[in-house]
Amino acid sequence: MPEMTFTVRWPDGRVDELYSPSLVMWDHLEVGAEYAVGDFAGRATAALEEAGERVRARYGFLCTSALAQAEEIRARAALLDAAAPVRVLAMAPPLPVEAAR
Repeated sequence: MPEMTFTVRWPDGRVDELYSPSLVMWDHLEVGAEYAVGDFAGRATAALEEAGERVRARYGFLCTSALAQAEEIRARAALLDAAAPVRVLAMAPPLPVEAAR
């Protein structure tokens, strides 16, 4: 199962490189897009929960790294104005060509 990172700039200027154990983040976020903090936290958390379940389906255990990353995002978001913009700067690796269709 391919892992990925996604890089975001928070409204206060902080840039974080975040982790997902699967490429599912591509289904929830778009590079270059801005999302309100609350929306971003919801999208990222949903994606990471889905990623954790994909790991469980494949390996028989939930991915604790995905759960920890989701909790870090929720905690960071709680410190910021929920309506302020988070920009998705990058996601890597890119989707395989056949999945992008």
